[in-house]
Amino acid sequence: MHSSATVLAVVPARAGSKGIPGKNLRTVGGRSLVRRAVESARSAALIDAVVVTTDGDAIAAEARAAGADVVRRPADLAGDQASSESALLHVLDELEAAGDALPEVLVFLQATSPFIDPDDLDTAIRRVAEGHADVVFAAAPSHAFLWRIADDGSAVAVNHDAATRPRRQDRAAEYRETGASYVMRTDGFRQHRHRFHGRVELIAVDPAGAIDIDDEADLIAADATAEITAEATADATAESTADATTEVTVDAVAPQIPDHDPSPTRAAPH
Repeated sequence: MHSSATVLAVVPARAGSKGIPGKNLRTVGGRSLVRRAVESARSAALIDAVVVTTDGDAIAAEARAAGADVVRRPADLAGDQASSESALLHVLDELEAAGDALPEVLVFLQATSPFIDPDDLDTAIRRVAEGHADVVFAAAPSHAFLWRIADDGSAVAVNHDAATRPRRQDRAAEYRETGASYVMRTDGFRQHRHRFHGRVELIAVDPAGAIDIDDEADLIAADATAEITAEATADATAESTADATTEVTVDAVAPQIPDHDPSPTRAAPH
């Protein structure tokens, strides 16, 4: 691993998954979920190194192919009951045991969020690195009216007064934790052993890409989103290229108008 990493991204990706077998190696837009997480982290300007912690050989191979280091996770930290925090702490303990310096900032990424924006990661890292926050996590804005079912089966309003129906533009946004990323000070995380500690802030991310893969329907939705995004990117690139070509062509064929007529037409003598 990179002992000089000031900002370290860790992607927990265990092999077992009951909802979707082999989930972390399933693909969205032609790339596995673990690869997408690693490549998003590597594309962030402020992340120095990326580690995937896993108990699976195939995941380890995919992580290395994507450019990440790998920490093999022991079986007792790879079961259904093991927390993500335990996997992160294990990586830090392994770094320390190897005599490597611990990072100042720890970036926890979940491979089940396939649309992690590197720019969002950099923004969150700056907030933590500059001392504005101890933790910054990704959240999607929402104006939804939420309800819960009470013990007697009745519906109870959660985040609003059921008798008041304000317009969307008159309601302050609330934010849904996406699970995609959590950026935190390493020393604070090791002290509290939990991702939320000290001053917590959020960074609002695009709701369209705030998909968390829990079942096959989520994979279908994510694939559709990836296709739309790829088409939009291709169209934007083609338009930019066309504009540049048109500009060059116009410059190349534009008539060169001289400052004066070198051979002016003269009136014929009478």
